[in-house]
Amino acid sequence: MSSQRGGRASRWTADDIPSQQGRSVIVTGANTGLGFQAAAMFAAKGADVVLACRDEAKAESAVARIMERLPVGSVRAARLDLADLDSVRAFADDFANRQDRLDVLVNNGGVMWPPLSRTAQGFEVQFGTNHLGHFALTGRLLPLLLRTPAARVTTVTSLAQVTGHIDFEDMHWDKRRYSTGAAYAQSKLANMMFALELDRKLRAVGSHVVSTASHPGWTFTDLTRHSPAVLRRVSPFIGMPPEVGALTTMRAATDPDAPGGSYWGPARLFGTKGHPAPARIPRRARDIVAAARLWAESTRLTGVRYPLAASTG
Repeated sequence: MSSQRGGRASRWTADDIPSQQGRSVIVTGANTGLGFQAAAMFAAKGADVVLACRDEAKAESAVARIMERLPVGSVRAARLDLADLDSVRAFADDFANRQDRLDVLVNNGGVMWPPLSRTAQGFEVQFGTNHLGHFALTGRLLPLLLRTPAARVTTVTSLAQVTGHIDFEDMHWDKRRYSTGAAYAQSKLANMMFALELDRKLRAVGSHVVSTASHPGWTFTDLTRHSPAVLRRVSPFIGMPPEVGALTTMRAATDPDAPGGSYWGPARLFGTKGHPAPARIPRRARDIVAAARLWAESTRLTGVRYPLAASTG
């Protein structure tokens, strides 16, 4: 586990976000919730931000709402359906044709606790969207990240990863009775393992690109729409608002003192509330053998091979 420095960890706020002037940023799932707040904070600090979203109308509405805040940077929407690898390829190709740099990729978008369904390529929707979609996206955008000084990839996971388990024999729930909660936990553990394995692979080839991870604790967003009714009722009163929950993402994505392999979450109440601080990485997420196997499986399933030295995949 990498060391995690963090002066003023308990009180890091939006005022601590360094200038993003002239930087190019992608935030997936940015039309609402944590992604929207992160995109707005990047724009407020001068970044050129792309809101990568499945629903173009909602994304354009989000752009308009951010523009009303008078951001210093620029904001635009682009279609990205993480549940369709063809859409991932099209988005990455279009972005690379438009831009000559990518400073920050925030892998934020996802689904939580939906009924059993499949992605365009037949993967269980939570694993396919939350993990495989972002695995493919990051790999296709890595050439731009490698060309951009001080580039960074931040992957948003969840406390649910603590109960997660990667079932390599049935990752897509073809054999077992479906558990929406267990499937979500598997996808969020995969997010964490991906962020750490990406950091290891980048460091192995001496790359400047930094891979970090974050979780928002208990934050109330639209992601809870499939959750039990009682949870939906109490979350607005107990959970943090999205603009606070998004601060962990922003610290992982912008704090120069957040090193590769670091993991950030709320500081208080067992990681559920508070200002961003270094978070404890679960034991299963630190299993490098399982992480290497997950990487190999993700490469096979998506067909995306990272442009790193042959020995690191």
